[in-house]
Amino acid sequence: MSIFDTIESGKDKFVKNNSSYLKSLFDTDNLMPLWIADMDFKVAPAITQGLQEIVNRGVYAYEDISPEVKQAIANWNLRRHGLDLDSKCFIQVNGVLTAIAVLLRVLTREGDGVMIQTPVYHQFYTAIKTANRTVVENPLKIENGSYVFDFEDIEQQLKLGKTKLILLCNPHNPVGRVWNRDELQKFIDLANTYNVIIVSDEVHSEIVYSNFKFNSILSFPNTENHIAVLGSPAKTFGMQSIANGYIYLNNKERFNQVNNLVTSMYLHQGGALSAYAILAAYTRGEDWVNELVAYLEKTVNWIQEFLNTELPTVKMVKPEGTYQVWLDFSALKLSESELKQLVFKEAKLGLAPGKLFGADYQLYMRMNIASPLSKIKTAFKQLKEAIDSL
Repeated sequence: MSIFDTIESGKDKFVKNNSSYLKSLFDTDNLMPLWIADMDFKVAPAITQGLQEIVNRGVYAYEDISPEVKQAIANWNLRRHGLDLDSKCFIQVNGVLTAIAVLLRVLTREGDGVMIQTPVYHQFYTAIKTANRTVVENPLKIENGSYVFDFEDIEQQLKLGKTKLILLCNPHNPVGRVWNRDELQKFIDLANTYNVIIVSDEVHSEIVYSNFKFNSILSFPNTENHIAVLGSPAKTFGMQSIANGYIYLNNKERFNQVNNLVTSMYLHQGGALSAYAILAAYTRGEDWVNELVAYLEKTVNWIQEFLNTELPTVKMVKPEGTYQVWLDFSALKLSESELKQLVFKEAKLGLAPGKLFGADYQLYMRMNIASPLSKIKTAFKQLKEAIDSL
């Protein structure tokens, strides 16, 4: 039996289980919550041990182990992805979304266009709009059964001169693409041609399945004007509530610009518990991550087989990474409200509505699959029963 088979959280204090949140999103709290992108698994034992050592110490005086943490992140990326990173080029903030919010304010001006590839993580919209920047949508296309960039549309948008920054998601949430080197090189070439900055959110970089390889934007030449948001173990290790985020900037001028804003607002001062947990994750958590990815891939394969044989009216482009699946319900010929009734009330599943990820995706939903496979099987059987009863 896998260590991920029977262990789950299920605590009422967690956002995904909170009755008020569920009622506001789904108009009911009588459902299985599979909407938010965190895990039902206990963290790696090394992380618990690292936290316990600090708790047992019983003293929480001022301390700073950020240089050790940053070096651990650099070592991890060298070992896992062949990236030779300078630990002094990391800027710590309290999360990836904070990193994106800071970068938008430093690198663009109010009113500037920020391009996103839709459907995309809904907080990208929020980060752009609350910074008083303009969302520029570049919808992904499906070709040969896979989501791909629409390079023609990208270039047409960039030619207009309004887009100053592209907020890239790699691996992509929610469609699960792990962009290959040819795609990314073409993407980078277009950005360089039109003098547009790429900010690459790479928080899902460790959740990549067999036969696919994560390619950081930092692994390409001629990307000194582009920035990767690296170093948050939140998604990889299930540490959403205790992880910091890290921006990697090897452009000295840009580093100073971003670092000045971060330090002036005291956003760089993480807590000791977070620091020791992150250090433990990146130095002693690799075997656990490998087991996790293998388990999640088994779950993805089961879902694909189930949809093919038992529920062909629900489509899924098989993800190459992340622990999200993007489900297409359009073949059911339901309205948006009818689909919500079916999924939320009849199947009793709390999936993230597709409209969060783009206005054109009312008949899609995102499911978080970082749960025991038995729970995911139950969820799909409930969905099948509800659809069969139509």
